[in-house]
Amino acid sequence: MPNCIFCKIVHGEIPSVKVYEDARVFAFEDINPISIGHTLIIPKSHAENIWEISEEDLAAIHVASKKIAQAIRKALDPTGVAVLQLNGRGVNQMVMHYHLHLIPRTANSPEISMTQWNIVPGDMALIRKTGEKIAAAMR
Repeated sequence: MPNCIFCKIVHGEIPSVKVYEDARVFAFEDINPISIGHTLIIPKSHAENIWEISEEDLAAIHVASKKIAQAIRKALDPTGVAVLQLNGRGVNQMVMHYHLHLIPRTANSPEISMTQWNIVPGDMALIRKTGEKIAAAMR
């Protein structure tokens, strides 16, 4: 994709701080990090979101995420790592190239709103109906 910033990073047209690379995956440090060590993992092949990415690239990203998370743990000793992936403008995806965030957290890190919410019991009839609808769409 000629105008995709992440495709340009993969092709070396834009500099990045590379953390990991294999045949399918490229990982680099986020230049607008939420925390020190915030890493992005992307497929080398352009895919905008979860609906477009190939199963092979998706699997490769998640296998790489474990390796990179282990390296983050060893290098930075975080208290946790948030794994975040957004799909579409409706959830604030900013770069329209599939990417997985690994965001190291420390004891003094401010909360990430995506990792903190109030537990409120749901309407079980609606939950059941929605689950059945999704399950039927799987067939």
